[in-house]
Amino acid sequence: MKDHGARSADAARVAEEVRDFYQRHPYPPPVDNLDRYRERWDDRQRRRADSHLFWSDEPYREDRSVLVAGCGASQAAKYALRWPHAQVIGIDVSATSIEKTETLKRKYSLENLAVRQLSVERATELGRRFEHVVCTGVLHHLPDPDAGLRALRDVLAPSGAMHLMVYAPYGRAGVYLLQAYCRELGIGSSPPEIRHLAASLKALPPDHPLVPLLRNAPDFQDEAALADALLNPQDRPYSAPQLFEFIGRAGLRFERWIRQAAYLPQCGALASSPHQPLLARLPARAQYAAVELFRGTMVRHSAVVYRNDRPGEAQPVIFDDDAWLDYVPLRLPDTICVQQRLPPGAAAVLINRSHTYTDLYLPIDAQQKRLFDSIDGERTIGEIASKHGDPDTARALFERLWWYDQVVFDTSTAPELAARGKGQ
Repeated sequence: MKDHGARSADAARVAEEVRDFYQRHPYPPPVDNLDRYRERWDDRQRRRADSHLFWSDEPYREDRSVLVAGCGASQAAKYALRWPHAQVIGIDVSATSIEKTETLKRKYSLENLAVRQLSVERATELGRRFEHVVCTGVLHHLPDPDAGLRALRDVLAPSGAMHLMVYAPYGRAGVYLLQAYCRELGIGSSPPEIRHLAASLKALPPDHPLVPLLRNAPDFQDEAALADALLNPQDRPYSAPQLFEFIGRAGLRFERWIRQAAYLPQCGALASSPHQPLLARLPARAQYAAVELFRGTMVRHSAVVYRNDRPGEAQPVIFDDDAWLDYVPLRLPDTICVQQRLPPGAAAVLINRSHTYTDLYLPIDAQQKRLFDSIDGERTIGEIASKHGDPDTARALFERLWWYDQVVFDTSTAPELAARGKGQ
C-alpha cells in the first residue's frame, strides 16, 4: 500500500496531467458567439422556472451570487449573460479556458462576471460563500473528487443550492472500453493521434457499446469532444448509489434530479410493466438505483444538492396533504404539447424535449388539457382547479406533470409548507 507521500505525489501528477490536457483541449469547445443563448434566456418565465427548480420554497430572485466551478471556456459567461443582476465568478485550472471566458466577457460587456484560474479543490481561497454553485462535468476528472466536493460544500451558503453533474457508468461502458484500448496502444492526445483515433472508430463493430453514443452525440465529431471522452487522463463515473454516498461524505444532501422522470418507476414504460408494484415498494433511492440498472444507458447524473445543515426542514413537493392547492405551477420551457397522431382518448401528448428516453411522454385528456392550458405562472393549482376542473382531477394531473418534468412549482406562498419549513 502506498504511503501518504506517494499518494499525494500521484494526485499532484494526475492534477497536472488534467490541467495540461484542458490547456490543449478545452471542453466544451470554445465559442465566440452567445447571441442565440442570450435570446433563449431573455425570457423571464424560463429564468423563473429554472430558479424554482432549485428554490421551490423561496420567492423568485435574479440577484443571487453564483460560482461556476470548472467553468470551461464559456459556462461562466453564459451564467452571467443569463442572470445579468447576479454576481458570477468562474474558476478553472485551464489558462486557455480563462482566456476564452475573458474574451466573451469583453465582447458582451459582462460587468457581473469575474474569472480566476483556480482549481475546484482550492475554491475556499475565494474567501466567500455563494447562493448557487454550479459544477457540471468536473469532479469526475479530479484526482480526489471528495476533496473537490468538500471544498464546494464549504463555499456553498447555508441556504444555497448546488447543481452537480457527474458521469454515470452503464451508459458509458463503450467509452471506458475505448479508454482502455487507447491506454493499451499508448495513444496520446496530439492532433494527429486524435485524427487517427477518429478514423479508426469507423471500423468499430456495429454492435460495439460505443456506437450508439457516436451516433447520437453529434459533438463526438469534434476533436476536443473525442479527446475529452476517450483520452482524458482522469475519469471515474458514479452509479446512483455511489453518487448518494459521494454527496453524503461531503456533508451535502440530495434534493432531486434535474430531470427526474427517467428515474421514476411511475413514469414511462415501467409504469405499466409487471415489475411496477415491486419497484413502488422500494424506498426512493433504491427505486432510482433499480431504474438506472433497468434503463442501462444513462451517461450522466444531474442533481440539485443542498448542505446537510440547510436551515429549516426539507420542503419537498408533496401531494399528501392540502399544501399543493397553494403551489403555483410553472411550465418547463422545453415542454411541447403535441396534438397530432394521438393515442386513443388523448386530447394531447406532453413531451419534455430535454428527455433522452422516448417512452417519457404524457397523454392527457380534454379536461386535463384545459387545466394544463390554464397554467400562467401566476395562479395556484387551487385557483386553476376551481375554474377549470375538480380538485381530484387537478391533484392527479399536477402530480403527474411534476413527475414527468412538465412543471416546477413556486411553493413560497404555500402556508402549510412555510409552517413546516419553520418547524412549526
